Amino acid sequence: MTDAAPLYRADALRDYASALLQKAGLAASMADSVARTLVEGDLLGHDTHGLALLAGYVKEIESGGMTRDGAPEVLSDRPAAVLWDGKRLPGPWLMDQGMDLLVPRARELGTASLVIRRSHHIACLAVYMLRALQEDMLMLLACSDPNTASVAPFGGTQAVFTPNPLAMGFPLSQGGVMVDISASITTNGMSNRKRAAGETFAEEWLIDASGKPSNNPQVLFDQPPGTLLPVGGLSHGHKGYGMALLVETLTAGLAGHGRADPPEGWGATVHVTLHDLHAFGGKDAFLRQMDHVAEKCRDNAPIDPARPVRLPGEGGLKRREAQSANGVRLHPSIARSLQEAEQRHGLRLAQALI
Repeated sequence: MTDAAPLYRADALRDYASALLQKAGLAASMADSVARTLVEGDLLGHDTHGLALLAGYVKEIESGGMTRDGAPEVLSDRPAAVLWDGKRLPGPWLMDQGMDLLVPRARELGTASLVIRRSHHIACLAVYMLRALQEDMLMLLACSDPNTASVAPFGGTQAVFTPNPLAMGFPLSQGGVMVDISASITTNGMSNRKRAAGETFAEEWLIDASGKPSNNPQVLFDQPPGTLLPVGGLSHGHKGYGMALLVETLTAGLAGHGRADPPEGWGATVHVTLHDLHAFGGKDAFLRQMDHVAEKCRDNAPIDPARPVRLPGEGGLKRREAQSANGVRLHPSIARSLQEAEQRHGLRLAQALI
């Protein structure tokens, strides 16, 4: 993406996305939640998991793949451990409801966890870390999609996992840390974008069906299909493989629902845990330790002086502040992806242009 990409007001983008989701049939409160989450993804710079998802969400609502209204079913409810059936309701809305449930419980009990089976897609995991920073919580979030697979176990050639993202967030005295990583080297969203643009990756982050390394995302669509490589690649992919298994246990394992069950379409199984900083060594002690570590990282002598060491999420928080004030720069593919839905529902993204 270049500086020539158009700029949009964040509030106008939220209004546009909510209106489009409602015209597709989603309940207003849910549409507002989803729209806010998607725009926050773009504000943070995660532009494959922001409004790039909107056209797909609209199609899911229209086809019945995403439930338009209702509430999750409570399958188990203990003070610090809850299991929901998300009934394929919008993932960002379920996450908002889940955080509202967990924050007071973590305040009372020190730690509280929620697992959601049969959620729809939850968009950008980093967005939910913002709430952890605001609430003085340490947050762990994991997500898998049991309905599809694009990542092979280390040493294998057949897909078993999705990229299986894992996120963590916690506050510092100034700002905070927001980790949002996947068990695979790259993601399906970036692979789809590269393929659509006729581009390849800079490195061999995939293998074809015979196990030959490739930088071409087309191998994911060949028959038989190739796969994404786990973090660590061909030499140390056991690390990403272990991460993928960790996410599977936290999500599908604890939910009792996952890859052993019939696929239902694009969706997610989700694990959220909140730890209240005050319940352990205390907030001041937590900040003393983590501020020290953060300072050691930031002050570390860089390999390249032009690229100083950053903390995870630091760039995203700065980008969010700047784009909130000056406009959101959307990837050019996003406007193109929304044209069909706009024609059906009589809306135009260009009306939000700065």
